[in-house]
Amino acid sequence: MSLEKMNFKAEFDTDKAVALSLAIRMLTKPVVTFIPGKDIANESALSSALFIEAKEDLEEQFAVLENALKGATPELVAVEGLGVYAIGNTKAEADNKKATLTNGKTVDAPAPSGRVAEKIIIVTGSAQGFGLGIAEELMKDGANVVIADLNVELAKKNADELSAKYGAGKAFAVSVNVSDADSVKAMIDQTVLTFGGLDAFISNAGIVRAGSLDEMTLENFDLVTKVNYNAYFICAKYASKVMKIQNRFNPEYFMDIIQINSKSGLTGSNKNFAYAGSKFGGIGLTQSFALELVPFNIKVNSVCPGNFLDGPLWCDPEKGLFKQYLDAGKVPGAKTVADVKKFYEAKVPMNRGCRPEDVMKAIYYCMEQMYETGQAIPVTGGQNMLK
Repeated sequence: MSLEKMNFKAEFDTDKAVALSLAIRMLTKPVVTFIPGKDIANESALSSALFIEAKEDLEEQFAVLENALKGATPELVAVEGLGVYAIGNTKAEADNKKATLTNGKTVDAPAPSGRVAEKIIIVTGSAQGFGLGIAEELMKDGANVVIADLNVELAKKNADELSAKYGAGKAFAVSVNVSDADSVKAMIDQTVLTFGGLDAFISNAGIVRAGSLDEMTLENFDLVTKVNYNAYFICAKYASKVMKIQNRFNPEYFMDIIQINSKSGLTGSNKNFAYAGSKFGGIGLTQSFALELVPFNIKVNSVCPGNFLDGPLWCDPEKGLFKQYLDAGKVPGAKTVADVKKFYEAKVPMNRGCRPEDVMKAIYYCMEQMYETGQAIPVTGGQNMLK
């Protein structure tokens, strides 16, 4: 097979490449990495590839692909006019097959292991705080994780560190504005072309602007709503689109959309109504999405953590909630940030703030069970109890 016969183009159809990646993954192995035709440097490596003729109509292309893969276990699938898909049981295995085409470096490829071995998971807002803690816990258990954040430099730094610790290529950073539809779609497209699909989308990115009715500006209220509420809809819209394609090729496969909500989504929050309102609304979205997506084996749940009192959201000396709440007078008699922290610790029956490992137990429950959807699970040390 020659590059000339493959008719690869410098500009390829991203939507088609994404759709075929999802189909190939569901019909073959857990990880599929796409290599654009323009990046192929070793033409001789194409000799082992399964060749797929291009079709204009996507439904016809799916049919040709599915028929070609019946009884076949290829390492490479080459699609005319598009590129090549490297297939593996692990990300490292797929990357090593990619390296044969691009003259890149190979890496160690241990067997898959861990509670979420080779699962593909996006965590938004994961450059720091709860999101970073969740991402690392998932990688400890074998997942391939996308560190998605507006602060892309910090995301890249942490993705590199996590990959060095848990396996080359198992984390990568993506710049994303979760309140922008084009940005979210691009993030999901990049995830699929890198890993092959999407098993869980953890919508963690959020923002807080505290203040009384007199102090709150419409600008800040709109900002909180845009990031905490509107963005959850945008993320669920594009995540479910690719998950539905996976369901088409493997109807028994379960997937998850998990919103990291808050205890403030369960109980109102004094002088923090913009945040609480956005989180209450998020639970309404969770319940509604769950009903719509359950036919596709897509579970949708919210996890409602208590306060991560040791995280940057609270502790940042300039923008942290301790500082905001002190300035807003939310804690009567508080003179310092330390007074505010002590006040919030005392509100928790278990006498401490929530931690990423606490949240992970709820996330794993959402992912591993197959008979629950549309729930809001409190993880608050007893501060909030279901009614």
